[in-house]
Amino acid sequence: MLKSKTAALMLASAVTLTPLSLGAEELRQIHVTGEATSEVTPDRAHITLGVRVEAKDAGAAMEQVSQRMQEVMARLGDSGIAAQDMQTEQVSLHPVWNQVTRDGDQMREVTGFEASNLLRVTLQDLDAMGGVLDDVLAAGANEFRGLTFTYSEREAAENLLRTMAYENAYRKAQQLAEASGMALGPVRDIRDGGASGGAPMMAMEMARSSDMPISPGALSLRHSVTVTFDISVPDGPN
Repeated sequence: MLKSKTAALMLASAVTLTPLSLGAEELRQIHVTGEATSEVTPDRAHITLGVRVEAKDAGAAMEQVSQRMQEVMARLGDSGIAAQDMQTEQVSLHPVWNQVTRDGDQMREVTGFEASNLLRVTLQDLDAMGGVLDDVLAAGANEFRGLTFTYSEREAAENLLRTMAYENAYRKAQQLAEASGMALGPVRDIRDGGASGGAPMMAMEMARSSDMPISPGALSLRHSVTVTFDISVPDGPN
């Protein structure tokens, strides 16, 4: 009977100690974040431009804005912009309210309608940007919502940065392991922090002179990864 109790106690002790031992081993890890950055020269531009018209009647407002936008798109085509690089972004029509006086009383009423048509244009040739802007202004565009620059090979650049970020994480982990007297083990976990960076949107004036300089500058790209490595006490001399 005593032997049975002793065996049971020994089994319980083994079951209790095993998780603690595994837990201690699992704590021997190092977590590092690797980063990589790069600057690339933009090779594309995206401009959101449009036509806004106000008229007494809704139909007249829509007709006028449609006609002027057709002229703008035709001018863009003449400037070398392909049809697939022009995309309608928004068409709107809403009433114009104003304060009026009737029989001595102030009241708000509809005095007209405002129609607008916005177009997103992709420029594949940045050197032609100045001439394109002048052309659309001459054709009747009277609204600009902004200008952004992009890089057509961004995905390839981000793939390279992801690899460089991991290599940076590995070097950090190796340095920290050596500094703490530990040996760096295999990778336990990798978490992609994703890419970031890019050019901010630039505001544009509705009126522009032909000698106004527009510089694309450079895009700053960044990628990060977080990596968990096992670490262990180095083996002693044989």
